[in-house]
Amino acid sequence: MEKKIRVLVADDHTIVREGVRLLLEAQPDIEVVGEAADGQEALVLVRQLRPDLVVMDLQMPILNGLEATRAIKHEFPQTQILALTMYESDEYFFQVLAAGASGYVLKKAASADLIAAIRAAHQGDVFLYPSVARRLVFDYLARVKSGEEQSSYDGLTAREREVLKLIAEGYTNQAIAEKLVISPSTVQTHRTRIMQRLNLHSRAELIQYARRKGLLDNV
Repeated sequence: MEKKIRVLVADDHTIVREGVRLLLEAQPDIEVVGEAADGQEALVLVRQLRPDLVVMDLQMPILNGLEATRAIKHEFPQTQILALTMYESDEYFFQVLAAGASGYVLKKAASADLIAAIRAAHQGDVFLYPSVARRLVFDYLARVKSGEEQSSYDGLTAREREVLKLIAEGYTNQAIAEKLVISPSTVQTHRTRIMQRLNLHSRAELIQYARRKGLLDNV
């Protein structure tokens, strides 16, 4: 049997957590391993349970979802974060993606959207609620119109473009180092430079960028 996606649900409303748990545990490929009532508890439970993915509310006490996302991605970069929120604003959307989240789903969305988002994020893809995705497209078109997108990519070296593609495909620094026969520290240097030159702040943004540039065939 295929291994289930292990999910932690973080929301300060008990009724929301219970509803999400019931929905997810009805799926044959998803297992809810824990619940957190605030961002600090979410971080503690991630350390203890090592879930594959966290469904993260953004407005929570003690440590909010945005801060918790940054902290979790810093300690556990392989753990996927999916924002589940009632806020449909550019401010939250771009901050969450920059913090490292792999998706942004509104609480008004259909249950099927949340399930699809979890499966997509677990596969290393990015899921964006349609109205939110439109904002990303408009932002991208504005950057293309200004010439920023092309000039930034043209500034990368051949090696940096190679590393960019491999990062977006999900390879770790160690795997990239072995594949390109360079040291992991060199890969990290390339990675830092790429993110700075392209003004990207997370793997989610990097994947979107790589897809726009046509660098990914199967991601």
